[in-house]
Amino acid sequence: MKTRPSSLPCRQAGIVHRPSLKITTLATCYLLLATLLLGCQQPQLYKRSQLLIGTTIEVTSIDSRAPEIVFARIKEIEKVFSKFDPDSQIYQLNKLGALQVSKEVIDLIKKAKFFNQISEGAFDISVGPLVDIWKQAIKTQKLPAQSQIDKARKLAGMDKITIEEKNSTIRFKRKGMNIDLGAIAKGYAVDVAIEALKKAGIKDALVSAGGDMYCLGTKVGEPWNIGIQHPRKPYEVIGYLKLANKAVATSGDYEQFFILDNKRYSHIIDPKTGYPADKKVISVTVMAPDCLTADALATSIMVLGKEKGGELAKKFKDVEVRILTNDDVGNN
Repeated sequence: MKTRPSSLPCRQAGIVHRPSLKITTLATCYLLLATLLLGCQQPQLYKRSQLLIGTTIEVTSIDSRAPEIVFARIKEIEKVFSKFDPDSQIYQLNKLGALQVSKEVIDLIKKAKFFNQISEGAFDISVGPLVDIWKQAIKTQKLPAQSQIDKARKLAGMDKITIEEKNSTIRFKRKGMNIDLGAIAKGYAVDVAIEALKKAGIKDALVSAGGDMYCLGTKVGEPWNIGIQHPRKPYEVIGYLKLANKAVATSGDYEQFFILDNKRYSHIIDPKTGYPADKKVISVTVMAPDCLTADALATSIMVLGKEKGGELAKKFKDVEVRILTNDDVGNN
């Protein structure tokens, strides 16, 4: 924004033929001009990122405290829920098959059971062994043996996970079971980070964990502008969302995958088949009041498909979904 000096009312004061008054008046004009120009500048946005919980955590806010608050809280989450940290509760639970855990773990697994039930089994954290098999397949670009898949499927099933709330214990009914919280932990981590920001009095921030994010407040008075990645063209945006005080999560078959004989195999597993989800959905974006719900629904809808996934979304208040198939974006 440019301000022309002639438009300032104090310009007329420069006509007075007294040098000292003229100098004083001009100085006042310059000060006013500087103030007007500074007032047009946008507040500084602090943007930082850090690799945590297996993804990039990005924080944007006008409050410089926001990034460190978020990173510190998510580091605490990682110490509890990491599948790879030998000191984490989830690692120990997967190793031992039974463990006395914190209330935080109990609550999250109860949430996972809820989404498993309401999605009729499409959402399932007990597919850990299947996830491990398909992650290896993505690395080697080779299909796993059917015998491997059949064995892993026998270990899956949320009914094989018991919660003993009296003694805060999680127990697996079959040896060799393990849980994978990849479809819910990112959303949960974003939610607890947002709560930490609110407790610190921070009202405006964007916290992103991969494809999951929460838009707290606004970006300098305007809704946060969120781009949805084109599922087949990684450097293109297929649409935008303007959000304030709302979560959004996107899941797709383009995040981790390999193609064999013209067929795409992604990292999102259908618990009923033991194979990657294959309901013709290539991308799901869910807007919800909290990121955990958005995260869990995005995965569930990828597994269920467009019709059943849309029906599932309708069961939740204040939830919107955008489901894309190859027909929507072109089969390329």
